[in-house]
Amino acid sequence: MISLDPTIDEYVAGVRAGDRSILSRTVTLIESQSPLHEKKAQKVLQELLPHTGKAKRIGITGAPGVGKSTFIEAFGCYLIQQGHSVAVLAIDPTSKLSGGSILGDKTRMENLSRESRAFIRPSPSGDSVGGVARRTRETMLLCEAAGFDVVIVESVGVGQSEVALRSMVDFFLLLLLPGAGDELQGIKRGIIEMADDILINKADGENRQRAEQARLEQQTSLSCLQPATPGWKTEAALCSARTGEGVPQVWQRIEKFFRELEPKGVIAKRRQEQAVDWLTDLIRDELQGRFNHHPRVQARFPEIRKSLLRGEITVVSAARILLADFDGNPENPNHDHKN
Repeated sequence: MISLDPTIDEYVAGVRAGDRSILSRTVTLIESQSPLHEKKAQKVLQELLPHTGKAKRIGITGAPGVGKSTFIEAFGCYLIQQGHSVAVLAIDPTSKLSGGSILGDKTRMENLSRESRAFIRPSPSGDSVGGVARRTRETMLLCEAAGFDVVIVESVGVGQSEVALRSMVDFFLLLLLPGAGDELQGIKRGIIEMADDILINKADGENRQRAEQARLEQQTSLSCLQPATPGWKTEAALCSARTGEGVPQVWQRIEKFFRELEPKGVIAKRRQEQAVDWLTDLIRDELQGRFNHHPRVQARFPEIRKSLLRGEITVVSAARILLADFDGNPENPNHDHKN
């Protein structure tokens, strides 16, 4: 029986054994903001790193109401029937009052959550998309080390989180509603350009004809765009998560994606580029945090803000003063900052 305060070896052994309880506790360790926990978590990750990277990483996005969770549940259950093990990592909106996840993915995916070869973990998004991206990336590595061969990451909707999601997955799937224009769905062209495939969900009953029309429109627009992944042609298809129609075909497309592009090194190259981008993001976030909490910066900021609002200094000068304080070379804000 594992201790209340597991050692690094106990965490590593539990994750490698696929123990869901230990995996959950390790994710909690990863998400902790305690410096002591962070140090321990990084040692655990370092030990597990050689056992990561073997899963298919799939990102799924779409506007609220498009049926992402229903689709992911149907898709995940289908994959398990095919012999796969599935981890679902959901980037949830955060409650402004409690700071916790408010969507409750385990209650939204009841059937999938009962599967022994499924692991569902919602992550509160907090105030920083970068912070979520870091925790989700690390959780994805833990799931891979635990033996999951498919990792699905769901974003909350359309916006800044899509860029973060694209930066951590191999295959990016965009879900759309039938009969609703891109403007109504909050879809921007840039997000469509990131998609490896587009899926018109809820294509059943009275929606069927509208869904087919939407598919044709998206297929036409895709012909004018550069492919999101070199060597791959993005296509639009129909699906009904409620009835299960189209779900097997989605997996067939994803398998084809990996079958065609993995031997060419496209997936490996993408992951290498993502690792470098992640490094850059972490350094930027760390420096931003250090800057914001620096005592000299905090002491000077109110004065600089007032000067800026009164039009006494330029924005560039204000930034230079604060950065000089951060570097330990304080400047006089009243000295020659109007140039």
